[in-house]
Amino acid sequence: MLDFQNISVALGGRPVLGDASFRINARERVGIVGPNGAGKTTLFRLIVGDLTPDGGSIQVPRGLRIGHLRQKGIEVAEGLSVLDFAENALPVVRGMQHEIETIEARMSAGEAGLAHVRDLRRLGELQSAFEHEGGYELRNRAAAALGGLGFQPGDLHRPLSEFSGGWQMRAELTRALIARPDLLLLDEPTNYLDLPAVEWLQRHLRDFAGTLLLISHDRFLLNTLTNVTIEVICGRVTRYEGNQAFAAQQREMRWEQFEASRATAAKRREEIERFVDRFRFKASKAAQVQSRIKMLERMDPGEEAIAAPRGVEIRLAPPPPCGAEVMRIEDAGLTYDGERWVLRHIDLRIMRGDKIALVGYNGFGKTTLLRLLAGRLIPREGRRFTGHNVVPGYQSQEFAEILDPSRTVLETVKAAAPGRSERDLRGLLGGFFFSGDAVDKKVGVLSGGETMRLSFARLLADPPNFLLLDEPTTHLDIAAREALERALIGYEGTLCFVSHDVEFVRRVATTVIAMTPPGVTPYAGGYDYYREKTAADAVVAPATPSPGAAEGADRKAGRRERAYKREEIRKMRLPLLKAVRKAEEHIAELEKEQAGLLARFGDPTSVDYASVSRRLGEIRAELPLAMMAWESAGLKLQELDRD
Repeated sequence: MLDFQNISVALGGRPVLGDASFRINARERVGIVGPNGAGKTTLFRLIVGDLTPDGGSIQVPRGLRIGHLRQKGIEVAEGLSVLDFAENALPVVRGMQHEIETIEARMSAGEAGLAHVRDLRRLGELQSAFEHEGGYELRNRAAAALGGLGFQPGDLHRPLSEFSGGWQMRAELTRALIARPDLLLLDEPTNYLDLPAVEWLQRHLRDFAGTLLLISHDRFLLNTLTNVTIEVICGRVTRYEGNQAFAAQQREMRWEQFEASRATAAKRREEIERFVDRFRFKASKAAQVQSRIKMLERMDPGEEAIAAPRGVEIRLAPPPPCGAEVMRIEDAGLTYDGERWVLRHIDLRIMRGDKIALVGYNGFGKTTLLRLLAGRLIPREGRRFTGHNVVPGYQSQEFAEILDPSRTVLETVKAAAPGRSERDLRGLLGGFFFSGDAVDKKVGVLSGGETMRLSFARLLADPPNFLLLDEPTTHLDIAAREALERALIGYEGTLCFVSHDVEFVRRVATTVIAMTPPGVTPYAGGYDYYREKTAADAVVAPATPSPGAAEGADRKAGRRERAYKREEIRKMRLPLLKAVRKAEEHIAELEKEQAGLLARFGDPTSVDYASVSRRLGEIRAELPLAMMAWESAGLKLQELDRD
């Protein structure tokens, strides 16, 4: 399908790809991995024709329909709604829709004669092509995808320009997903998603029938969606016949074999050199010496076949000791405007050594709770207690704003920990992949990933004993994420974090706190336990008290509390169930009416084109709203069932 032959690319005088040859076959699901800046996005630019290689060639089939999500560079027309922006994913279909509406309006105006017959014939052709291209389902598919990625029904007709860059990227991702391309190119699609949206995206892409090329550092997506891995590193491209986990294992094995071979060759070279040095001036050994010299020349290793794995470790100093109870929140609530409560009736107890992940949809208050725990926000009601000698360290999503762009990397961490030696700080920076001259780079010229790593180094230069991290894996490649994971797993303090990286949550968290409309629910068993428990709770009654649970009054109080919670959830489920049924019935009615109206266009003698066209327009506006209402109620119901 795609054939790369001896591709070479240099950008700004820096070689990015060198003599790269590989092939991608139809319907393959390919993960593209490698360090930041290695040239992954360059491959996409070559495929879509935004970039011409300096050497070699790339064969792309003519007429191939390509869907492409770029990392940035979205242009949003002023006043264009979220839904209209998404529907523009298929300009040909939108063009057909516009022509259909124009002809319908002309026919409804009462034209007659030959022009009427031509319009009727053209309308039939357009409607057939429109149906074949999925035009009648386009608006519904767009609304469903927007809902899956987190948009609410009320957002559909708002101008997209009113939304943040992250939400605009979600709308752009929707366009790529609903375009039904032969080849789908996704460049870091999870960058602006929350964890539920990532899980929805994974389910959606699992059913994609075309060829998928996915640039991502998200191991959950790479390992569940791909069956081929293309690794770009040090200008070389290597193809592995498996997912990211398989590729990492194979690469490690190749490196070990390469190292063993190199060690054997070095030992043999040393033996030959000793022989040459010993007998160089001995006439009786002259022929043997010359033979050994020629052997040495033939043994020149040249360039290394593969690059070394990035095995740097982040070494965290022990945090200062603190009390057993790190923080306690009692009946806390917080509102920004005095009317809408972001958090309410929150009870939470955090103990020393806990590693807690906050999960849930955007808007449920994850970042707000994190900031409240960090002391950046004060609850409007309830109380917050900080334990003995607790030293919080908070890393927000706006990490770059606290760094001075005029300082160097080393100066930045020195300012954060003036009491530590330069040698210690260089060692710390080495753990975050800053070594040699890299420590003298100015903060203002760092990439997003480098800035994120530096902000971590600054935070941990004088380590706190209560870390609070908001999306810590943003801009980090797989090697950096894995290094951070290992550091946090071994961290001796207490940790609370928000992340959309499923594997990061799975490996680091020992407790998951789910934030849902009923409140916060802790799951003291990590991400897999949380998923298993919430899936089981959706179909099984609440578990009985575990052996050893308190007797008597405590047990009765526990039963009362569980019964109260079940009743609260039951009350919340009933209107949601009704909303789902009502939306389903409304959607069925609209689709049935739409089909009937379209069929009436075939009878030129009995159609009131004006009223039919007007009603069709109304239905096209109502259907996506009904779909969004159904999707929204269904998602809320799903969240309740998990609790």
